[in-house]
Amino acid sequence: MTPVAVRHLNTTRADFETEFKRVLHWSAETDHAIEERVAAILEDVRTRGDAAVLEYTARFDALEAPSVAALELTREELKAAFDAITPAQRSALESAAKRVRAYHERQLQACGLSWSYRDEDGTLLGQKVTPLDRVGIYVPGGKAAYPSSVLMNAIPAHVAGVGEIIMVVPTPRGEKNALVLAAAYVAGVSRAFTIGGAQAVGALAHGTATVPRVDKITGPGNAYVASAKRRVFGQVGIDMIAGPSEILVLADGTTPPDWVAMDLFSQAEHDELAQSILLCPDAGYIAQVQASIDRLIEGMPRRDVIRASLEGRGALILTRDMEEACAISNRIAPEHLEVSSSDPHRWEPLLRHAGAIFLGAYTSESLGDYCAGPNHVLPTSGTARFSSPLGVYDFQKRSSLIEVSEAGAQQLGPIAAELAYGEGLQAHAQAAEFRLKRVE
Repeated sequence: MTPVAVRHLNTTRADFETEFKRVLHWSAETDHAIEERVAAILEDVRTRGDAAVLEYTARFDALEAPSVAALELTREELKAAFDAITPAQRSALESAAKRVRAYHERQLQACGLSWSYRDEDGTLLGQKVTPLDRVGIYVPGGKAAYPSSVLMNAIPAHVAGVGEIIMVVPTPRGEKNALVLAAAYVAGVSRAFTIGGAQAVGALAHGTATVPRVDKITGPGNAYVASAKRRVFGQVGIDMIAGPSEILVLADGTTPPDWVAMDLFSQAEHDELAQSILLCPDAGYIAQVQASIDRLIEGMPRRDVIRASLEGRGALILTRDMEEACAISNRIAPEHLEVSSSDPHRWEPLLRHAGAIFLGAYTSESLGDYCAGPNHVLPTSGTARFSSPLGVYDFQKRSSLIEVSEAGAQQLGPIAAELAYGEGLQAHAQAAEFRLKRVE
């Protein structure tokens, strides 16, 4: 058994900052050849529509079809997929969907409602919240199929009140994943097309004779999908450009080391660029976690991917204390942050930047991925410093409401005019002054 060569760092060493930056380094830049290819595909889809979508679907997914309409999944097909999966799978999907819906309904009540108030002079000010008309959700297909992503993207859109949800999912060689289709049925997807890649993003962004144009595109994908989403942003909205998956575990040494090792594996198994980091002030405990990693990895089907991830981007970091661990966590701003402590609420107030915070030894990140309720579409690569999880608010827009009374115009007019003259915008100033009462 070959030990897993995870980096061991110590915050008291002189070389810590250099080694720490090396661990965190990851370039979000995509390959120039991919960018050029994606640009050409998007332009082709924009100009040729359905014909281009069919051509690329045949080329990249080995799926021939007479028309894009033939690639649309009917509601009956989604229902048939739901009926065909096992009773245990049906129950799991419905239970997860119920919890995800309940959480996002609370979110709607907290931040997704319109409001207004009136000043003393009768002026009305407020905010009108309205849902997007139509959104597109991209779902990876084939062997890399994620039914949980269907729930996490479609359900908050439904709760927000989106009128139509269009799902695109690649099905290489016609290989349809029954769980993904069943999840689309449970989540209430309006229409679903078996197309993927940059051509699917282009179809959603520009619209074709068959695929309707959407207002926003959400959901994960490969480098081609990420590049396409970046390029169509501005014509449509997007959720985010996601980097490799990440987990950061803050441990005080009270959680069984096997649990922490497996939690580190849970992100490392995604791909070789995924990042798993442990911060802990107990050197003996870090050694125990390392021993658990070395022992448990042999039983993992994806052990080669896990090993490459841990050795390439993983780290076990010894800190002076838990306070320093929290400070370093804020610098990293991880996608998933586990506070594996006997008293997690002691440390939670110190944690300011994270996509999702998992409190206590029993709260594995995997529960959040599937069924806890909060959304698992989270900011990566340090963007949790300024970004939030996907939520109801991503499928709504806000309009300001202003109704100025006659009395209010007398108060606000001189202020606006003064500032407008200062900016050299005389029409702005006089538009406000015209509404002032003339003094005889």
